[in-house]
Amino acid sequence: MNAGWRAISTPIDDETAASLETGDRVLLSGTIYTARDKAHERLAIMAGRKQALPVDIAGQIIYYMGPSPAPPGRVIGAAGPTTSSRMDPFTGVMLELGVRGMIGKGKRERAIRDLCVRHRAVYFATFGGAGAYLALRVKESALVAFEDLGTEAIYRLRVEEFPLIVINDIHGNDLYENVSGKQR
Repeated sequence: MNAGWRAISTPIDDETAASLETGDRVLLSGTIYTARDKAHERLAIMAGRKQALPVDIAGQIIYYMGPSPAPPGRVIGAAGPTTSSRMDPFTGVMLELGVRGMIGKGKRERAIRDLCVRHRAVYFATFGGAGAYLALRVKESALVAFEDLGTEAIYRLRVEEFPLIVINDIHGNDLYENVSGKQR
């Protein structure tokens, strides 16, 4: 699978973030965190109240995903992305808290692209409808915050060669608006 794919590891430093361009195909390895709507809302409320967060998300990548229960012998169930625009109301707060990357599916608003530029963050997409395949790329999974939210709790995942496509880079580009861009 590596032909035409660029391997990167977490955490993503500024040099790596700056080198990623819209349309790049990436195989990500390292630690990422899951968070969906309810977890984002809770983190935003805690940040607004200046409360300590249950997990340090500075420099991290957030995957918009809620896993299904793990079948016997597996570390996680289906692990497909959810629609990213649902997190748009909380993205500014997350980036101010230091998040460096986001993974989901679908187009983001212009305001989110502008926030990516300002905070030097990258928005990646992965393949919707491929949750069983993506689960194979997850090597470890641990619930780390908000257990009461069930699948919307925050999980720490260790992934290997997790396939992503750069949708919004730190230069303000958007793959959905630039589909006729450079060939890969």
